[in-house]
Amino acid sequence: MNDPLKIGGEHFGSRLFLGTGKFSDTKTMLEAVKASGTELVTVALRRFNRDQAEDDLYGPLSELKNVRLMPNTSGAMNAKEAVRAAMLGRELSKSPIVKLEIHPNPHHLLPDPIETYEAAIELVKQDFVVLPYIPADPVLAKRLEDVGCAAVMPLGAAIGTGKGLSTAGMIKIIIRDANVPVIVDAGLRAPSEAACAMEMGCDAVLVNSAIAAAEQPVAMATAFKIGIEAGRAAYNAGLMPTSEVAMASSPLTSFLSSND
Repeated sequence: MNDPLKIGGEHFGSRLFLGTGKFSDTKTMLEAVKASGTELVTVALRRFNRDQAEDDLYGPLSELKNVRLMPNTSGAMNAKEAVRAAMLGRELSKSPIVKLEIHPNPHHLLPDPIETYEAAIELVKQDFVVLPYIPADPVLAKRLEDVGCAAVMPLGAAIGTGKGLSTAGMIKIIIRDANVPVIVDAGLRAPSEAACAMEMGCDAVLVNSAIAAAEQPVAMATAFKIGIEAGRAAYNAGLMPTSEVAMASSPLTSFLSSND
């Protein structure tokens, strides 16, 4: 906790957040969550199913120490559905933190900026700590900050594509202008990409597919943990400036010159 992240009054020692879908089984998911060191996991409302243990993630996750649950509104097609899902999620989890996620087109799963903005306004009024998943749009990010969102979560690439930080240029602008945490969500494949996001100045990274779809999810969760920590440490240390010309690391000294 020497470098805590603050979101909506909550403090997080880990800057790696995890999604809980796509894992082959609940046991693997729980072991990956533990290995990652995460303190915040997101769970779809449909996985809050206490009546059917095989389809319930809330029960097992709620037993983990130092892990907060963040219901998400995945599956919502518009602002009205997202608000309703958030209300149900808060009632079930007792958590005010919500990942606002509205992507109505199943072919590309890109977030709907208009419906997301409308839902964010209402959820903030209802005292939610709103973390909206958005396109890497600096204008939208600022608008969402202005209406009271606790953070913004621009995508690195489309969900599940593993194409990394294809939106890095826009994310840098969002970081430059933001007064709330910026969390890269979606598209990452490798821990090195998570490290790059942190080196850019992102405050956290949310990962799901890159860990869940890895050959060894638990080992990959550990790798992402290390990547996040390294990237944040590099950012805090201050990266050297770039140069268009080569610069010797050791100056030329007189003994290399001969006057004979």
